[in-house]
Amino acid sequence: MQSHQSPIQGVWVPLVTPFSGGAVDGGALRRLVRHYAAAGVDGLVVCGSTGEAAALDDAEQLAVLDAVLTEAGRLPVIMGLAGNHQGHVLQRLAAFGTRPLAGILAPAPYYVRPGQEGAAAYFRCLADASRFPLVLYDIPYRTGATLETSTLLGLAAHPNIAAIKDCGGSLEKTVALIADGNMAVLAGEDLHALSVLCLGGAGMIAAAAHIRPDLFVAMYRAVRTQQLDQARKLFHALAPVIRLAFAEPNPGPVKAQLERLGLLNAEVRQPMPRASAELAARMEGAVAGLNRLYPA
Repeated sequence: MQSHQSPIQGVWVPLVTPFSGGAVDGGALRRLVRHYAAAGVDGLVVCGSTGEAAALDDAEQLAVLDAVLTEAGRLPVIMGLAGNHQGHVLQRLAAFGTRPLAGILAPAPYYVRPGQEGAAAYFRCLADASRFPLVLYDIPYRTGATLETSTLLGLAAHPNIAAIKDCGGSLEKTVALIADGNMAVLAGEDLHALSVLCLGGAGMIAAAAHIRPDLFVAMYRAVRTQQLDQARKLFHALAPVIRLAFAEPNPGPVKAQLERLGLLNAEVRQPMPRASAELAARMEGAVAGLNRLYPA
């Protein structure tokens, strides 16, 4: 079981980046922050994969971060930091160091495939250099780098590595990391959120929590108060929406639904495609069904 109370726990939303006419839409971004703060989420992640960080240049990433921080108030914010040029990544880390962050979310250097020793050395380098706790992002299907359990357990012992966003696809690895207790384990695959919580995980970073974030928060709190029947009911009600959120490339489906809620324009940056009209309609139907069960 998790042996410490990490401040990085609960329901975190990996914020989409709204665009309008090709530019970042700061007004919509601030509106989103207010919306999720009001829903009771525990924190926000900026410039993760859901935030289309790969399509933002360095200046845009900082502008997005600053807009979120301005609006977030006391709500904690984690900043994504992905790359494969270690010197450039460290420069960006230094720039983030001047902001009041709760942590840095970092995947293994993609494309490079540095092996276990190279990946571990990369994460230790970032953790040593960072003013904020490092959250490892284990997502081999995006990076091409599979992190072994022994590698992650070794990294968990680093004093500035606080948590992991677990998209590793291995229940055995998840169980070992939770049992070890040296870092908070956050579900990164939304359909695994309830399982990870019930095993003793600390929370989730859930893209589908953009839609009815209040119900994700209610599910998390139900597990924490041992109301497992209620947590299961909420999870099974949310599951159709979660599946549709990832039925086409993320964040297209989530943005389509947020547009229907009047929170932003569904615009994405190429090569990311918009959600198909068919999927957007199916998502709207699934959300309507969810709203009948749990009125917003």
